[in-house]
Amino acid sequence: MLGRTANGLFWMFRYLERAENTARLLDAGLRMALTRDLVTAEEEWRSVMSTAGQRAGYEAKHGTYTGMQAWNYILRDKDNPSSVLAMFGQVRQNARLARNAISGELWEAINENWLEIQDQLAKPVGENRVLDTVATIRRAGTMAHGAMEGSMLRNEAYHFGQAGTFLERGDSIARILDIKYYLLLPSLSYVGSSLDTGQWDQVLRSVSGDRAYRWLNAGQIDARGICEFLILDDCFPRSLAFCHSALRASLAALARLHGSEGESNTLMRAADTRIADLTIDDVFEQGLHEFLVDFTASNAAIGDAIAKDYRFLS
Repeated sequence: MLGRTANGLFWMFRYLERAENTARLLDAGLRMALTRDLVTAEEEWRSVMSTAGQRAGYEAKHGTYTGMQAWNYILRDKDNPSSVLAMFGQVRQNARLARNAISGELWEAINENWLEIQDQLAKPVGENRVLDTVATIRRAGTMAHGAMEGSMLRNEAYHFGQAGTFLERGDSIARILDIKYYLLLPSLSYVGSSLDTGQWDQVLRSVSGDRAYRWLNAGQIDARGICEFLILDDCFPRSLAFCHSALRASLAALARLHGSEGESNTLMRAADTRIADLTIDDVFEQGLHEFLVDFTASNAAIGDAIAKDYRFLS
């Protein structure tokens, strides 16, 4: 497979995952803001923008945080290169680059949803439409992943897509958890307290983990338990442990298909060693922020190594 095709597949699914995660974060923030007074709602939108990594750009353009300004900036603002509209445009562009390597069903899912998202975001999104728009974006991700699972050979194309998905998902979950934890529990002395359980519920909602967590924990919202769930529960498909496991499997499959391992496999094994026997006590002893910084740095290094191993720029 040509490096540019592999690059297109890898980044197609990275942008798809990023757009879907941003929509989930926006959905959770919107539901929280609607239940708060004006001042608290403004703080909620500031938190959402920080978690999405778009606060500096937003504040350079807007002096205040209002719901409609915030969600339109995240969804469609032409001055925001990280808007959902821009990201989904990148999904479609990369799908076109890799058109011959993906199934017809996957191309149709990407193209049809791009047209619908483009139409919905052609004009500012009002309060009466924002939840429907967010649902469309989330559904687009679900349809694309479903088409991939149901129609593609388990070949290089599939595994490059999977690698992009789980590398991006792990990074997004770590970022959400790090920023929310920093905002909510700046001191470990607060661990296990009842500090703003509504915000911790938002953390779960932003990664679509609220129902699974409640099922496992009898509905109790506990900061320490949420951290353990999102970091170490390898049964939850958005935990860091699950993302690591899926990424490792895809890199191993690519190595088998190419007949040799590369630097990405070496870095993946080292990352596995660090997380394999980890407990939540180990994480807190190191410091949650420090652990997540290490995780994202390791993730980024693996991503760079994948690009070098498979000559993405060739």
